[in-house]
Amino acid sequence: MERTAWTDRRIELIVGNLLRAGVLVAAAVVVFGGVIFLARHGREAPHYHVFLGEPEALRTAPGILREAASLRGREIIQLGLLLLIATPILRVAFSMVGFALERDRLYVGITLIVLAVLLFGLAGGHV
Repeated sequence: MERTAWTDRRIELIVGNLLRAGVLVAAAVVVFGGVIFLARHGREAPHYHVFLGEPEALRTAPGILREAASLRGREIIQLGLLLLIATPILRVAFSMVGFALERDRLYVGITLIVLAVLLFGLAGGHV
């Protein structure tokens, strides 16, 4: 059984496909949520004079995942946006794995720092 070598080109193809799939899945989830939202609330008049913000449950990743299970449009749209944000983070994580498989310690270190900064920012700057 032949093992395929981890070359730069192979990693680039996988990363490209990962980004493409992430964006397509996120878009499909947002469209699905939008259809549900419009089916339930499409005829309601918007209240532009009142700003309500996002509900508390939709301000964290665990809350979004929990609320999206209710199959309500707004929550599913929020899940799609979370998936869209997660896509480049997964790209960085996979790049780090690819560099590790190539045994490129310098780039593993740099990518680990970039991943840490992204996760720190996603956590709202709180550790």
